[in-house]
Amino acid sequence: MINSPKTSNIQTEKEKTEPFIMLPTVDFCFKELMCSEKARKGLIAAFLNMDPKDIQETVLLNTSLRKEKENEKLGILDVRVRMHDNTQIDLEMQVLPFQCWEERTLFYACKMYTDQIVSGDNYDVLVKCIQISILDFAFLQDTDQWYSCFHLREDQRGSLYSDKLELHVLELPKLGNWEEPENELLQWAKFLNGKREEDFKEMAEKNEYINEAYQILKNISADDQKRYEYESREKAIRDHNHIIYMAKKEGRESGIKVFIRDNLDEGIIPERIVAKLQKCFNLDFNSAEKYYEKYK
Repeated sequence: MINSPKTSNIQTEKEKTEPFIMLPTVDFCFKELMCSEKARKGLIAAFLNMDPKDIQETVLLNTSLRKEKENEKLGILDVRVRMHDNTQIDLEMQVLPFQCWEERTLFYACKMYTDQIVSGDNYDVLVKCIQISILDFAFLQDTDQWYSCFHLREDQRGSLYSDKLELHVLELPKLGNWEEPENELLQWAKFLNGKREEDFKEMAEKNEYINEAYQILKNISADDQKRYEYESREKAIRDHNHIIYMAKKEGRESGIKVFIRDNLDEGIIPERIVAKLQKCFNLDFNSAEKYYEKYK
């Protein structure tokens, strides 16, 4: 069954009375939060399982709006950081699923690695590259864990081939009511997944680095220009999501039509066609019957 796209125009009465606050899952907002070195250090340290105080410096590198194709309007807003030891980290907040997500992520991680070297350089100039993907959709089908970390390892012995490439995936929809272990990464995940100010405030009270992000979140939410840019980005994401949804819906509709016509050509009785529609397209009886009447 095709799920309708996410929308933000339906609000409860409580939400209407609450002051406006941006959502970190919108990549524009996430990138604004990462402009703070303290917030950056806190989030990166949570992913790398280290004390933020041990991170001497993080330098925010310039990134442009990355597009998969020349005619693509949405593009990708990512955050590129260089650590004090020259390790490069790319952080990306992604609200929409992409086809071939794993290939795409691996491509950009490898590109970050190979872009370090130019003609005449030795390979010893290459430094570690870390790709961090924070996803507002479920991606890994083989686990209910909300956080996964990948390295290059030998299949049988599990020995590390190289630590120069590292991929982190955080899947926000899998958080649910997860409470253990109560660590910094879980606190950050809950903050980034927050929907109301009380959600953000709760995590901010537990973590000084999250509190830094929370203060920035309140400030940019109160800034008219920032709000305009945020809402423009949110609309672009929503429009893109709707286009994908309609394309899938039209493709599904076309498939159902062909399915019914093919079965009629084979002499299949109507009752059997309706039953097959239910099974093959995950339809209830009434929907399957309506499709049959429409395309018979």
